[in-house]
Amino acid sequence: MASLQASNFHLVSSSSKQIRAAISVPKLPSIQISIPKVQTNNKSLSEGLNNRNGFIKTDQKNAINTTLPQLAGSPKMASVQQLYAILEAVADRVEMHNNIGEQRENWNALLLNSINMMTLTAATMAGITATGGAGVSVLGLKLASTLLFSSAAGMLVIMNKIQPSQLVEEQRNATRLFKQLQSQIKTLLAIGSPRKEDAKNAMEQVLALDKAYPLPLIGVMLEKFPETLEPAVWWPKTKTQSPKARNSYNGNNNGWSEELEMEMREIIEVIKRKDSEDYERLGNKALKINKFLAKAGPILTGVAALSSGFMDSSNGHWAAILAAAAGSLASAVNTFEHGGQVGMVFEMYRNNAGFFKLVQESIESNLNEPDFEKRENGEVFETKVALQLGRSLSQLRDVAKKASYSRIEGSPIDEFASKLF
Repeated sequence: MASLQASNFHLVSSSSKQIRAAISVPKLPSIQISIPKVQTNNKSLSEGLNNRNGFIKTDQKNAINTTLPQLAGSPKMASVQQLYAILEAVADRVEMHNNIGEQRENWNALLLNSINMMTLTAATMAGITATGGAGVSVLGLKLASTLLFSSAAGMLVIMNKIQPSQLVEEQRNATRLFKQLQSQIKTLLAIGSPRKEDAKNAMEQVLALDKAYPLPLIGVMLEKFPETLEPAVWWPKTKTQSPKARNSYNGNNNGWSEELEMEMREIIEVIKRKDSEDYERLGNKALKINKFLAKAGPILTGVAALSSGFMDSSNGHWAAILAAAAGSLASAVNTFEHGGQVGMVFEMYRNNAGFFKLVQESIESNLNEPDFEKRENGEVFETKVALQLGRSLSQLRDVAKKASYSRIEGSPIDEFASKLF
């Protein structure tokens, strides 16, 4: 057994020597590579870890605090802050005009219903008195109808003075225009790089809108019955520039060309001779109708009140008939004036005339500017005018061509510039 283990050990040792000899690898030459030493600083590593964990050292906080006041005091940051302050005021104006518009719309409905109910009730009493029925207290009907007619006449005078339907339309227009200004300021802030002039212009637009659509009813209320229609003006007054010699057209004209200038001039002529003239004519008609109705309603109610005072059972039948007829007719007139919202129609025409005046002034201000760089981009401006008038670019150019041909031939223009109103 011992001899067997010795022979096995001899075989294993000899085989292992043979395997070692078979897989021997020659030695490679040694190559020395110089690696620069990285200086590690436990302090800097801890600062980096602290910064990653959200901790900032005191000296770094001081550095940030010193840079923030410099950024806040820069002209750009000041303009941004001013625009945000104006934006908050504009949002408050939108809510305020919207709420007051709803309130004044309720005024119109409640006052009209109350006055008509009082007038018709008094007219019914006068009619009963005119029949001369037995057992009817003529004195009581006479007193009640006279008081109702007198109260309705007084309330109607106040209602015709303030014109609630026209006030409601003013608040609607103010809400829409303030929302438009709000979106313009938001776009300006989203684009970035606002200038000091942008904040100044936005402030002037807010003040112009406040002046164009005042909220109080005493003192600064808009004239409800002017002599003639005057277009509404809700934008700041621009400095009128006399036409100057413009720069010659070269490679960079900010999107403007001679063809575009001629097109814009023809659009101005169409607006003057068709749109503005037509809306001023319609607005003056609505103004005359509103004046007539505003006078006729209180007069008829007053006649009914006077007639009801002379009613009696013996010889006052004609007075009672007149009171009943005048009261019924006054109710119909009031319904047509305030239920039909004639004042609102007049305000709508006035606002539309102002819109065309604004388009006309914006075109003229760009054309009178000799420096192309100070103008609004021509292609963008053409698109804006086309959208304001409810037309595509091709339709706008067709209108300008037709206007040019009509002017050369001496024939009247048969098409309006706007397709919206």
